[in-house]
Amino acid sequence: MKIAIAQINPTIGAFQHNARKIIAQAESARRLGCDLVVFSELAIPGYPPRDLLDKPQFIAAGQACLERLVAEIAGIGVILGSVMENPSPGGKPLLNAAVLFEDGLILQRIFKQLLPTYDVFDERRHFEPGPPSEPFDYKGQRIGLTICEDLWNDKDIFSKQIYSVDPAADLAAKGVDLLVNISASVYHYGKNTFRTKMFASLAKKYQVPILFANQVGGNDSVLYDGVSAVYAASGRQVARACDFEEDLILWDSARGTGEIRPISADTNASIYKALVTGTRDYLTKCGFDRAVIGLSGGIDSALVACVAADALGADKVSTLFMPSPYTSRDNYEDTRRLADNLKVAYDIVPIDGIFESFLRQLTPDFGNGEPGITEQNIQARIRGTILMAHSNRSGSLVLTTGNKSELAVGYCTLYGDMCGGLAVIADLPKTRAYEIARHLNSDTERIPERIITKPPSAELKPGQTDQDDLPPYEVIDPIIQGYVEESKGLETLVKEGFDRQVVSDVINRIDRNEYKRFQAPPGIKITPKAFGEGRRYPLAKRFALA
Repeated sequence: MKIAIAQINPTIGAFQHNARKIIAQAESARRLGCDLVVFSELAIPGYPPRDLLDKPQFIAAGQACLERLVAEIAGIGVILGSVMENPSPGGKPLLNAAVLFEDGLILQRIFKQLLPTYDVFDERRHFEPGPPSEPFDYKGQRIGLTICEDLWNDKDIFSKQIYSVDPAADLAAKGVDLLVNISASVYHYGKNTFRTKMFASLAKKYQVPILFANQVGGNDSVLYDGVSAVYAASGRQVARACDFEEDLILWDSARGTGEIRPISADTNASIYKALVTGTRDYLTKCGFDRAVIGLSGGIDSALVACVAADALGADKVSTLFMPSPYTSRDNYEDTRRLADNLKVAYDIVPIDGIFESFLRQLTPDFGNGEPGITEQNIQARIRGTILMAHSNRSGSLVLTTGNKSELAVGYCTLYGDMCGGLAVIADLPKTRAYEIARHLNSDTERIPERIITKPPSAELKPGQTDQDDLPPYEVIDPIIQGYVEESKGLETLVKEGFDRQVVSDVINRIDRNEYKRFQAPPGIKITPKAFGEGRRYPLAKRFALA
Protein backbone atom coordinates (compact mmCIF):
# COMPACT_ATOMS: atom_id res chain seq x y z
CA MET A 1 0.00 0.00 0.00
CA LYS A 2 1.24 3.47 -0.87
CA ILE A 3 0.66 5.87 2.03
CA ALA A 4 1.11 9.63 2.28
CA ILE A 5 1.71 11.58 5.48
CA ALA A 6 0.24 15.07 5.23
CA GLN A 7 1.98 17.36 7.73
CA ILE A 8 -0.17 20.49 8.03
CA ASN A 9 -0.19 23.67 10.12
CA PRO A 10 -3.81 24.14 11.24
CA THR A 11 -5.21 27.28 12.83
CA ILE A 12 -7.34 26.57 15.88
CA GLY A 13 -11.02 26.95 15.08
CA ALA A 14 -10.45 27.98 11.45
CA PHE A 15 -12.50 25.03 10.21
CA GLN A 16 -12.87 26.08 6.58
CA HIS A 17 -9.21 27.07 6.34
CA ASN A 18 -8.14 23.74 7.84
CA ALA A 19 -10.56 21.86 5.58
CA ARG A 20 -9.06 23.48 2.48
CA LYS A 21 -5.59 22.35 3.57
CA ILE A 22 -6.83 18.80 4.18
CA ILE A 23 -8.67 18.61 0.84
CA ALA A 24 -5.66 19.98 -1.08
CA GLN A 25 -3.22 17.55 0.52
CA ALA A 26 -5.58 14.59 0.04
CA GLU A 27 -5.96 15.47 -3.63
CA SER A 28 -2.17 15.76 -4.03
CA ALA A 29 -1.73 12.33 -2.43
CA ARG A 30 -4.42 10.83 -4.67
CA ARG A 31 -2.75 12.23 -7.79
CA LEU A 32 0.52 10.65 -6.64
CA GLY A 33 -1.20 7.26 -6.60
CA CYS A 34 -1.55 6.86 -2.85
CA ASP A 35 -4.13 4.54 -1.32
CA LEU A 36 -4.21 6.34 2.04
CA VAL A 37 -3.29 9.76 3.42
CA VAL A 38 -2.72 10.31 7.15
CA PHE A 39 -3.12 13.64 8.96
CA SER A 40 -2.35 14.67 12.54
CA GLU A 41 -4.25 14.62 15.83
CA LEU A 42 -7.26 17.00 15.92
CA ALA A 43 -6.37 18.13 12.40
CA ILE A 44 -9.89 19.48 11.89
CA PRO A 45 -10.09 21.91 14.87
CA GLY A 46 -6.34 22.31 15.39
CA TYR A 47 -4.48 21.40 18.57
CA PRO A 48 -4.92 22.46 21.36
CA PRO A 49 -8.45 23.89 21.22
CA ARG A 50 -8.57 24.24 25.03
CA ASP A 51 -11.78 25.76 26.43
CA LEU A 52 -13.25 26.32 22.99
CA LEU A 53 -14.27 22.71 23.58
CA ASP A 54 -16.82 24.04 26.11
CA LYS A 55 -18.69 25.82 23.30
CA PRO A 56 -21.44 23.76 21.62
CA GLN A 57 -21.05 25.91 18.49
CA PHE A 58 -17.40 24.88 18.24
CA ILE A 59 -18.22 21.18 18.48
CA ALA A 60 -21.01 21.55 15.92
CA ALA A 61 -18.72 23.41 13.50
CA GLY A 62 -16.13 20.66 13.80
CA GLN A 63 -18.71 17.96 13.12
CA ALA A 64 -19.97 19.85 10.06
CA CYS A 65 -16.40 20.16 8.80
CA LEU A 66 -15.84 16.42 9.18
CA GLU A 67 -19.05 15.70 7.27
CA ARG A 68 -17.91 18.01 4.49
CA LEU A 69 -14.53 16.26 4.21
CA VAL A 70 -16.14 12.83 4.13
CA ALA A 71 -18.47 13.98 1.35
CA GLU A 72 -15.91 15.85 -0.77
CA ILE A 73 -12.74 13.73 -0.69
CA ALA A 74 -12.91 10.78 -3.07
CA GLY A 75 -10.60 8.16 -4.48
CA ILE A 76 -8.35 7.84 -1.43
CA GLY A 77 -8.64 6.75 2.19
CA VAL A 78 -8.12 9.42 4.86
CA ILE A 79 -7.11 9.13 8.51
CA LEU A 80 -7.33 12.28 10.59
CA GLY A 81 -8.11 13.56 14.07
CA SER A 82 -11.33 15.20 15.20
CA VAL A 83 -13.50 15.80 18.28
CA MET A 84 -16.55 13.64 18.88
CA GLU A 85 -19.25 13.74 21.51
CA ASN A 86 -19.17 11.03 24.15
CA PRO A 87 -22.29 8.88 23.70
CA SER A 88 -22.05 7.48 27.23
CA PRO A 89 -24.24 9.08 29.91
CA GLY A 90 -21.29 9.41 32.30
CA GLY A 91 -17.81 10.86 32.01
CA LYS A 92 -16.46 13.88 30.19
CA PRO A 93 -18.58 15.13 27.30
CA LEU A 94 -16.05 14.63 24.49
CA LEU A 95 -13.71 12.09 22.93
CA ASN A 96 -10.42 12.75 21.13
CA ALA A 97 -11.00 10.72 17.97
CA ALA A 98 -9.19 9.33 14.94
CA VAL A 99 -11.36 8.59 11.91
CA LEU A 100 -10.75 6.56 8.75
CA PHE A 101 -13.06 7.41 5.85
CA GLU A 102 -13.18 6.77 2.13
CA ASP A 103 -15.56 7.69 -0.69
CA GLY A 104 -18.29 9.11 1.52
CA LEU A 105 -18.19 6.47 4.27
CA ILE A 106 -16.64 6.53 7.74
CA LEU A 107 -15.00 3.10 8.01
CA GLN A 108 -13.39 3.26 11.46
CA ARG A 109 -13.39 5.39 14.60
CA ILE A 110 -10.99 4.97 17.51
CA PHE A 111 -10.58 7.15 20.60
CA LYS A 112 -7.53 8.32 22.51
CA GLN A 113 -7.00 6.27 25.65
CA LEU A 114 -4.11 8.06 27.37
CA LEU A 115 -4.92 11.70 28.11
CA PRO A 116 -1.93 13.74 29.31
CA THR A 117 -2.31 16.29 32.10
CA TYR A 118 1.34 17.29 32.61
CA ASP A 119 3.33 20.30 31.38
CA VAL A 120 1.21 22.19 28.78
CA PHE A 121 -1.35 19.38 28.44
CA ASP A 122 -4.74 19.22 30.17
CA GLU A 123 -6.78 16.80 28.09
CA ARG A 124 -8.71 15.28 30.99
CA ARG A 125 -10.33 18.69 31.40
CA HIS A 126 -12.54 17.97 28.37
CA PHE A 127 -11.99 14.43 27.10
CA GLU A 128 -13.02 11.03 28.40
CA PRO A 129 -10.44 8.25 27.91
CA GLY A 130 -11.47 5.99 25.06
CA PRO A 131 -11.99 2.24 25.32
CA PRO A 132 -9.36 -0.24 24.10
CA SER A 133 -9.24 -0.19 20.31
CA GLU A 134 -9.15 -3.13 17.92
CA PRO A 135 -6.99 -3.57 14.83
CA PHE A 136 -8.83 -3.31 11.52
CA ASP A 137 -8.20 -4.50 7.99
CA TYR A 138 -7.73 -1.97 5.22
CA LYS A 139 -6.54 -2.78 1.69
CA GLY A 140 -4.64 -5.86 2.76
CA GLN A 141 -3.07 -4.31 5.85
CA ARG A 142 -4.05 -4.98 9.46
CA ILE A 143 -3.74 -1.56 11.06
CA GLY A 144 -3.50 -0.54 14.70
CA LEU A 145 -4.51 3.12 14.97
CA THR A 146 -3.39 5.23 17.94
CA ILE A 147 -3.40 8.89 18.96
CA CYS A 148 -0.24 10.60 20.26
CA GLU A 149 0.14 9.72 23.96
CA ASP A 150 -1.16 6.19 23.33
CA LEU A 151 2.37 5.25 22.23
CA TRP A 152 4.12 7.04 25.11
CA ASN A 153 3.83 4.49 27.92
CA ASP A 154 6.28 1.70 27.13
CA LYS A 155 7.87 0.14 30.22
CA ASP A 156 11.21 -0.35 28.46
CA ILE A 157 11.43 3.34 27.53
CA PHE A 158 9.91 5.12 30.53
CA SER A 159 11.29 4.23 33.94
CA LYS A 160 7.96 5.13 35.53
CA GLN A 161 4.76 4.46 33.60
CA ILE A 162 2.08 7.03 34.44
CA TYR A 163 -0.81 5.07 32.91
CA SER A 164 -2.16 1.66 33.85
CA VAL A 165 -2.58 0.54 30.23
CA ASP A 166 -0.30 0.41 27.20
CA PRO A 167 -2.35 0.69 23.98
CA ALA A 168 0.65 -0.06 21.75
CA ALA A 169 1.36 -3.32 23.56
CA ASP A 170 -2.33 -4.27 23.46
CA LEU A 171 -2.59 -3.71 19.71
CA ALA A 172 0.67 -5.51 18.99
CA ALA A 173 -0.55 -8.51 20.99
CA LYS A 174 -3.68 -8.65 18.83
CA GLY A 175 -1.57 -8.77 15.67
CA VAL A 176 -1.00 -5.81 13.34
CA ASP A 177 0.93 -5.17 10.14
CA LEU A 178 1.25 -1.45 10.82
CA LEU A 179 0.94 0.87 13.82
CA VAL A 180 -0.29 4.36 12.90
CA ASN A 181 0.12 7.21 15.38
CA ILE A 182 -1.51 10.57 14.64
CA SER A 183 -0.02 13.20 16.90
CA ALA A 184 0.39 16.77 18.08
CA SER A 185 3.78 16.30 19.70
CA VAL A 186 4.98 19.55 21.30
CA TYR A 187 8.49 20.70 20.41
CA HIS A 188 11.41 21.38 22.66
CA TYR A 189 15.03 21.07 21.68
CA GLY A 190 16.14 17.45 21.84
CA LYS A 191 12.56 16.16 21.52
CA ASN A 192 12.99 14.81 17.99
CA THR A 193 16.05 12.81 19.04
CA PHE A 194 14.05 11.20 21.85
CA ARG A 195 11.02 10.54 19.62
CA THR A 196 13.22 8.91 16.99
CA LYS A 197 14.76 6.57 19.56
CA MET A 198 11.36 5.79 21.07
CA PHE A 199 9.60 4.96 17.80
CA ALA A 200 12.59 3.00 16.54
CA SER A 201 12.63 1.00 19.77
CA LEU A 202 8.88 0.29 19.60
CA ALA A 203 9.04 -0.77 15.93
CA LYS A 204 11.90 -3.14 16.67
CA LYS A 205 10.25 -4.47 19.83
CA TYR A 206 6.96 -5.32 18.14
CA GLN A 207 8.52 -6.13 14.75
CA VAL A 208 6.04 -3.90 12.96
CA PRO A 209 6.42 -0.60 11.05
CA ILE A 210 5.28 2.56 12.86
CA LEU A 211 3.88 5.56 10.97
CA PHE A 212 3.98 8.86 12.90
CA ALA A 213 1.98 11.83 11.53
CA ASN A 214 2.69 15.03 13.47
CA GLN A 215 1.23 18.54 13.48
CA VAL A 216 3.53 21.41 12.52
CA GLY A 217 3.54 25.12 13.36
CA GLY A 218 2.91 27.35 16.35
CA ASN A 219 -0.24 27.80 18.39
CA ASP A 220 0.12 30.37 21.19
CA SER A 221 3.20 29.43 23.23
CA VAL A 222 3.59 25.89 21.95
CA LEU A 223 5.30 24.70 18.81
CA TYR A 224 5.01 21.52 16.77
CA ASP A 225 8.09 20.65 14.73
CA GLY A 226 6.52 18.08 12.42
CA VAL A 227 9.26 15.61 11.41
CA SER A 228 6.55 13.04 10.67
CA ALA A 229 8.19 9.71 9.92
CA VAL A 230 7.95 5.99 9.24
CA TYR A 231 10.07 3.43 11.07
CA ALA A 232 10.59 -0.05 9.61
CA ALA A 233 10.26 -3.16 11.78
CA SER A 234 14.06 -3.12 12.06
CA GLY A 235 13.84 0.31 13.75
CA ARG A 236 15.35 2.10 10.77
CA GLN A 237 13.76 5.39 9.76
CA VAL A 238 12.59 4.93 6.17
CA ALA A 239 10.59 8.12 5.62
CA ARG A 240 10.76 11.58 7.18
CA ALA A 241 9.14 14.98 6.67
CA CYS A 242 10.96 18.26 7.17
CA ASP A 243 10.90 20.26 10.39
CA PHE A 244 8.79 23.38 11.00
CA GLU A 245 7.23 23.34 7.52
CA GLU A 246 4.17 21.79 5.96
CA ASP A 247 5.06 18.73 3.93
CA LEU A 248 3.70 15.68 2.13
CA ILE A 249 5.82 12.54 2.12
CA LEU A 250 5.20 9.09 0.64
CA TRP A 251 5.93 5.60 1.94
CA ASP A 252 5.43 2.33 0.10
CA SER A 253 4.61 -0.43 2.60
CA ALA A 254 5.31 -3.20 0.09
CA ARG A 255 8.78 -1.96 -0.81
CA GLY A 256 9.49 -0.50 2.63
CA THR A 257 10.86 2.68 1.08
CA GLY A 258 9.90 6.33 1.53
CA GLU A 259 10.96 9.92 1.07
CA ILE A 260 13.52 11.48 3.43
CA ARG A 261 13.49 15.28 3.78
CA PRO A 262 16.33 17.33 5.32
CA ILE A 263 15.86 18.74 8.84
CA SER A 264 17.84 21.22 10.95
CA ALA A 265 21.47 20.18 11.16
CA ASP A 266 21.98 20.89 14.88
CA THR A 267 20.30 22.15 18.04
CA ASN A 268 20.98 25.84 17.43
CA ALA A 269 19.61 25.64 13.89
CA SER A 270 16.51 23.86 15.22
CA ILE A 271 15.93 26.42 17.99
CA TYR A 272 16.27 29.35 15.62
CA LYS A 273 13.86 27.80 13.13
CA ALA A 274 11.46 27.18 16.02
CA LEU A 275 11.61 30.83 17.12
CA VAL A 276 10.98 32.06 13.58
CA THR A 277 8.05 29.67 13.11
CA GLY A 278 6.55 30.51 16.50
CA THR A 279 6.81 34.25 15.88
CA ARG A 280 5.37 34.08 12.38
CA ASP A 281 2.46 31.87 13.39
CA TYR A 282 1.60 33.81 16.54
CA LEU A 283 1.42 37.11 14.68
CA THR A 284 -0.38 35.89 11.59
CA LYS A 285 -2.87 33.68 13.46
CA CYS A 286 -3.65 36.63 15.76
CA GLY A 287 -4.20 38.95 12.79
CA PHE A 288 -0.94 40.96 12.86
CA ASP A 289 1.49 41.38 10.00
CA ARG A 290 3.94 43.89 11.49
CA ALA A 291 6.19 44.02 14.56
CA VAL A 292 8.10 46.68 16.48
CA ILE A 293 11.15 46.05 18.67
CA GLY A 294 13.09 48.25 21.05
CA LEU A 295 16.79 47.91 20.24
CA SER A 296 19.28 48.38 23.08
CA GLY A 297 22.59 47.44 21.52
CA GLY A 298 22.54 44.13 23.41
CA ILE A 299 22.39 40.53 22.26
CA ASP A 300 18.74 39.89 23.14
CA SER A 301 17.09 42.66 21.14
CA ALA A 302 19.46 41.95 18.25
CA LEU A 303 18.43 38.30 18.20
CA VAL A 304 14.71 39.16 18.38
CA ALA A 305 15.16 41.57 15.46
CA CYS A 306 16.73 38.79 13.39
CA VAL A 307 13.86 36.43 14.25
CA ALA A 308 11.25 39.04 13.35
CA ALA A 309 12.90 39.92 10.03
CA ASP A 310 13.06 36.25 9.04
CA ALA A 311 9.53 35.53 10.27
CA LEU A 312 7.73 38.49 8.72
CA GLY A 313 10.09 40.04 6.19
CA ALA A 314 12.35 43.03 6.83
CA ASP A 315 9.78 45.47 5.43
CA LYS A 316 7.33 44.44 8.18
CA VAL A 317 9.69 45.17 11.09
CA SER A 318 10.30 48.52 12.80
CA THR A 319 13.00 49.11 15.40
CA LEU A 320 13.31 51.95 17.90
CA PHE A 321 16.52 52.90 19.68
CA MET A 322 15.68 54.89 22.81
CA PRO A 323 18.91 56.21 24.36
CA SER A 324 19.07 57.62 27.88
CA PRO A 325 21.75 59.72 29.60
CA TYR A 326 23.60 56.46 30.35
CA THR A 327 23.63 54.99 26.82
CA SER A 328 27.10 54.40 25.41
CA ARG A 329 28.21 55.69 22.03
CA ASP A 330 28.91 52.09 20.98
CA ASN A 331 25.21 51.27 21.18
CA TYR A 332 24.29 54.13 18.84
CA GLU A 333 26.65 52.62 16.27
CA ASP A 334 25.78 48.98 16.91
CA THR A 335 22.01 49.36 16.68
CA ARG A 336 22.31 51.32 13.44
CA ARG A 337 24.61 48.69 11.96
CA LEU A 338 22.28 45.89 13.04
CA ALA A 339 19.28 47.59 11.41
CA ASP A 340 21.29 48.16 8.23
CA ASN A 341 22.39 44.51 8.15
CA LEU A 342 18.79 43.32 8.53
CA LYS A 343 17.36 46.08 6.30
CA VAL A 344 14.67 46.92 8.89
CA ALA A 345 13.27 50.37 9.69
CA TYR A 346 15.23 52.22 12.38
CA ASP A 347 14.41 55.32 14.41
CA ILE A 348 16.07 57.03 17.35
CA VAL A 349 13.76 58.31 20.11
CA PRO A 350 15.83 59.81 22.97
CA ILE A 351 14.24 59.55 26.42
CA ASP A 352 16.48 62.07 28.26
CA GLY A 353 13.88 64.82 28.45
CA ILE A 354 11.02 62.51 29.42
CA PHE A 355 13.20 60.92 32.12
CA GLU A 356 14.18 64.28 33.58
CA SER A 357 10.55 65.40 33.59
CA PHE A 358 9.57 62.25 35.48
CA LEU A 359 12.21 62.88 38.10
CA ARG A 360 11.13 66.51 38.58
CA GLN A 361 7.47 65.57 38.92
CA LEU A 362 7.85 62.63 41.28
CA THR A 363 9.91 64.20 44.06
CA PRO A 364 12.51 66.91 44.57
CA ASP A 365 15.00 64.28 45.77
CA PHE A 366 15.07 62.36 42.50
CA GLY A 367 18.06 63.01 40.33
CA ASN A 368 20.43 63.53 43.23
CA GLY A 369 23.16 60.92 43.26
CA GLU A 370 23.44 57.60 41.41
CA PRO A 371 20.15 56.25 39.99
CA GLY A 372 18.55 53.68 42.26
CA ILE A 373 16.14 50.92 41.31
CA THR A 374 13.23 53.37 41.05
CA GLU A 375 15.03 55.57 38.53
CA GLN A 376 16.19 52.53 36.58
CA ASN A 377 12.65 51.18 36.34
CA ILE A 378 11.32 54.56 35.24
CA GLN A 379 13.63 54.44 32.21
CA ALA A 380 12.42 50.97 31.28
CA ARG A 381 8.79 52.04 31.67
CA ILE A 382 9.30 55.12 29.51
CA ARG A 383 10.63 52.88 26.76
CA GLY A 384 7.71 50.49 27.20
CA THR A 385 5.25 53.38 26.86
CA ILE A 386 6.93 54.59 23.67
CA LEU A 387 6.85 51.11 22.14
CA MET A 388 3.17 50.69 23.02
CA ALA A 389 2.40 54.11 21.51
CA HIS A 390 4.13 53.04 18.30
CA SER A 391 2.11 49.82 18.38
CA ASN A 392 -1.15 51.73 18.76
CA ARG A 393 -0.29 54.09 15.93
CA SER A 394 1.07 51.55 13.44
CA GLY A 395 -0.86 48.38 14.28
CA SER A 396 2.42 46.58 14.95
CA LEU A 397 2.79 44.01 17.71
CA VAL A 398 5.50 44.79 20.26
CA LEU A 399 7.98 41.95 20.62
CA THR A 400 9.63 41.87 24.03
CA THR A 401 13.30 40.92 24.25
CA GLY A 402 13.82 39.39 27.71
CA ASN A 403 15.49 35.98 27.87
CA LYS A 404 14.77 33.04 30.19
CA SER A 405 17.71 33.82 32.49
CA GLU A 406 16.48 37.36 33.15
CA LEU A 407 12.85 36.33 33.57
CA ALA A 408 13.86 33.55 35.94
CA VAL A 409 15.67 35.81 38.40
CA GLY A 410 13.44 38.85 37.91
CA TYR A 411 16.04 40.96 36.10
CA CYS A 412 13.29 42.75 34.21
CA THR A 413 10.78 45.56 34.77
CA LEU A 414 7.02 45.10 34.93
CA TYR A 415 5.29 47.54 32.54
CA GLY A 416 8.73 48.36 31.14
CA ASP A 417 10.86 45.96 29.14
CA MET A 418 8.15 43.32 29.79
CA CYS A 419 5.59 45.34 27.78
CA GLY A 420 4.50 43.66 24.60
CA GLY A 421 2.41 41.05 22.85
CA LEU A 422 4.91 38.21 22.45
CA ALA A 423 8.05 37.33 24.41
CA VAL A 424 10.05 35.78 21.59
CA ILE A 425 13.04 34.48 23.58
CA ALA A 426 11.43 34.11 27.01
CA ASP A 427 12.40 30.42 27.06
CA LEU A 428 15.92 30.93 25.70
CA PRO A 429 18.75 31.01 28.27
CA LYS A 430 21.22 33.88 27.91
CA THR A 431 24.15 31.59 27.16
CA ARG A 432 22.16 29.91 24.40
CA ALA A 433 21.33 33.35 22.94
CA TYR A 434 25.03 33.88 22.30
CA GLU A 435 25.28 30.46 20.63
CA ILE A 436 22.36 31.30 18.35
CA ALA A 437 23.96 34.64 17.47
CA ARG A 438 27.16 32.85 16.45
CA HIS A 439 25.07 30.43 14.40
CA LEU A 440 23.41 33.34 12.57
CA ASN A 441 26.77 34.90 11.82
CA SER A 442 28.34 31.68 10.51
CA ASP A 443 28.11 32.76 6.86
CA THR A 444 27.82 36.53 6.99
CA GLU A 445 27.52 39.16 9.70
CA ARG A 446 23.93 39.77 10.70
CA ILE A 447 24.54 40.74 14.32
CA PRO A 448 27.51 43.12 14.70
CA GLU A 449 30.42 41.37 16.39
CA ARG A 450 30.67 43.96 19.17
CA ILE A 451 27.08 43.18 20.25
CA ILE A 452 28.15 39.57 20.79
CA THR A 453 31.40 40.31 22.60
CA LYS A 454 30.52 43.27 24.85
CA PRO A 455 29.53 42.63 28.51
CA PRO A 456 25.71 42.51 28.85
CA SER A 457 24.26 45.68 30.38
CA ALA A 458 20.85 47.28 30.89
CA GLU A 459 22.57 50.70 30.84
CA LEU A 460 20.20 52.17 33.43
CA LYS A 461 22.98 53.74 35.50
CA PRO A 462 26.58 54.77 34.78
CA GLY A 463 28.92 51.88 33.93
CA GLN A 464 26.32 49.21 34.71
CA THR A 465 26.73 45.57 33.72
CA ASP A 466 24.44 42.63 34.48
CA GLN A 467 27.16 41.03 36.58
CA ASP A 468 26.98 43.94 39.04
CA ASP A 469 23.71 42.40 40.26
CA LEU A 470 23.91 38.75 39.15
CA PRO A 471 26.36 35.87 39.04
CA PRO A 472 27.73 35.16 35.54
CA TYR A 473 25.15 33.68 33.17
CA GLU A 474 27.43 30.67 32.69
CA VAL A 475 26.73 29.93 36.37
CA ILE A 476 23.07 30.98 36.48
CA ASP A 477 21.84 29.08 33.43
CA PRO A 478 22.68 25.53 34.52
CA ILE A 479 21.15 26.25 37.93
CA ILE A 480 17.95 27.48 36.26
CA GLN A 481 17.92 24.41 34.03
CA GLY A 482 18.39 22.11 37.01
CA TYR A 483 15.80 23.80 39.23
CA VAL A 484 13.11 24.74 36.69
CA GLU A 485 13.41 22.13 33.94
CA GLU A 486 14.66 19.13 35.91
CA SER A 487 13.05 19.83 39.34
CA LYS A 488 16.35 19.49 41.19
CA GLY A 489 16.59 20.86 44.72
CA LEU A 490 19.23 22.90 46.51
CA GLU A 491 21.16 19.93 47.91
CA THR A 492 21.26 18.11 44.58
CA LEU A 493 22.65 21.18 42.81
CA VAL A 494 25.23 21.74 45.53
CA LYS A 495 26.35 18.10 45.20
CA GLU A 496 26.79 18.73 41.48
CA GLY A 497 29.40 21.36 42.32
CA PHE A 498 27.54 24.65 42.48
CA ASP A 499 28.21 27.09 45.31
CA ARG A 500 25.56 26.77 48.02
CA GLN A 501 25.05 30.51 48.47
CA VAL A 502 24.77 31.11 44.72
CA VAL A 503 22.25 28.27 44.29
CA SER A 504 20.19 29.50 47.24
CA ASP A 505 20.19 33.05 45.87
CA VAL A 506 19.13 31.95 42.36
CA ILE A 507 16.35 29.68 43.67
CA ASN A 508 15.02 32.43 45.94
CA ARG A 509 15.05 34.89 43.04
CA ILE A 510 13.16 32.43 40.83
CA ASP A 511 10.47 31.82 43.45
CA ARG A 512 10.21 35.47 44.48
CA ASN A 513 9.60 36.69 40.93
CA GLU A 514 6.75 34.37 39.99
CA TYR A 515 4.39 37.37 40.14
CA LYS A 516 6.31 39.14 37.40
CA ARG A 517 6.21 36.18 35.04
CA PHE A 518 2.49 35.75 35.74
CA GLN A 519 1.96 39.15 34.09
CA ALA A 520 4.35 38.60 31.19
CA PRO A 521 3.23 38.16 27.57
CA PRO A 522 3.21 34.62 26.19
CA GLY A 523 6.61 33.25 25.25
CA ILE A 524 7.64 30.61 22.72
CA LYS A 525 8.40 27.27 24.38
CA ILE A 526 11.69 25.72 23.27
CA THR A 527 12.89 23.92 26.44
CA PRO A 528 11.34 20.93 28.25
CA LYS A 529 9.89 23.24 30.93
CA ALA A 530 9.03 26.83 30.07
CA PHE A 531 7.65 29.52 32.33
CA GLY A 532 3.94 30.02 31.73
CA GLU A 533 1.09 27.53 31.48
CA GLY A 534 3.39 24.52 31.70
CA ARG A 535 4.75 25.59 35.12
CA ARG A 536 1.89 26.29 37.50
CA TYR A 537 3.25 27.73 40.73
CA PRO A 538 1.17 29.67 43.26
CA LEU A 539 1.95 33.36 43.68
CA ALA A 540 0.99 33.53 47.36
CA LYS A 541 2.87 30.81 49.20
CA ARG A 542 5.08 30.24 52.23
CA PHE A 543 7.00 27.13 51.22
CA ALA A 544 10.75 27.81 50.94
CA LEU A 545 12.77 25.65 48.56
CA ALA A 546 16.14 27.21 49.38
